[in-house]
Amino acid sequence: MNKNNPFYNLKLDSEEKAIEAAIERGEYKSLEDLEKEKKKLTLIARNTLGKAKNINIRVSEKTILKLKTIAAHEGLPYQTLASSVLHKFVNS
Repeated sequence: MNKNNPFYNLKLDSEEKAIEAAIERGEYKSLEDLEKEKKKLTLIARNTLGKAKNINIRVSEKTILKLKTIAAHEGLPYQTLASSVLHKFVNS
């Protein structure tokens, strides 16, 4: 490799190495219609990221404690985790 190459001393972490290996194995493919896929994903993002509404629900203290524990482990606020769980449930 040429020392003038800006990537000459690049060090990949384990995740980056796994991605590089997957690319080399041909596990990633180019999209047939990139613009169509961009439009689709933009629409999904708009629908997902639409204005949030507040709700009030009664949940047992034990459930809230478990939710907070899981959220902390995932590095999320517990309200965000609760919203995500509800979103996945209604869209599955």
